[in-house]
Amino acid sequence: MRRILLAAICASLPVALGATVLVPIEFRELVTVSTAIVHGRVTDVRAEWIDGRRAIETVVTLDAREYLKGNLGGTVPVRVPGGQIGRYRTIFVGAPALHAGDDLVLFLRGDRIVGLNQGAFRVVADARTGTPMVVSPIVMATGGDAPERIVRGDVRRAPVSVDAFRDTVRQILAAGAR
Repeated sequence: MRRILLAAICASLPVALGATVLVPIEFRELVTVSTAIVHGRVTDVRAEWIDGRRAIETVVTLDAREYLKGNLGGTVPVRVPGGQIGRYRTIFVGAPALHAGDDLVLFLRGDRIVGLNQGAFRVVADARTGTPMVVSPIVMATGGDAPERIVRGDVRRAPVSVDAFRDTVRQILAAGAR
């Protein structure tokens, strides 16, 4: 009888639930709210305990090649929620998985990526020409009220050259300064 009573009491206690909600961010807003936009290569990825060993966070070291906005120095430490230490792993939905050697353009506010994976643009070589191309994240806002439809082969999601990407960012920054 005691066990049933104890189980009923435990079941009636309030439980705190947490959730992650990713709201798509428009590119113009992404540029505007970022304190720094950096193009660089990941040189180190290291997971560490946070919050009294209740969660894991990954510290990514980025060797900065170029700043499109702001300046955080030649080596930039970036904190990404989630990671793995031994057999323990914290998964944070929406956080980008970054690895040593990744070529990226990151939109940062302090030492955090703005919009999680929405602020991490991968740079890959074009298969035909070898030109570095910036690939946009899967989810980006389109500016309308309706949710974005993801369509395979959509030309709006086509990779653009690093030069064209840089020009777009600079145009947005110049328009915001006016």
